[in-house]
Amino acid sequence: MSEGMVWAFTVPLMLFLILVAPIWLILHYRSKKKISEGLSVEDSARIRELADKAEILRDRVRTLEKLLDQENPNWRRNG
Repeated sequence: MSEGMVWAFTVPLMLFLILVAPIWLILHYRSKKKISEGLSVEDSARIRELADKAEILRDRVRTLEKLLDQENPNWRRNG
């Protein structure tokens, strides 16, 4: 291998190891730590709020389906 080829591989490798790799590792382990900590209080509250809204919407759909069943029993087949 010529000296130019060695530098062509060595310089990018050194830049990667000095600049990119440490930042990459820090961000990786920070995200792992966040995941292992679980949900925050805000996230839990938001999930509860969305679950409550989903139940309300489910009840509304059931009510609408009952009304449609009474008005037009074949509405499900008519598409």
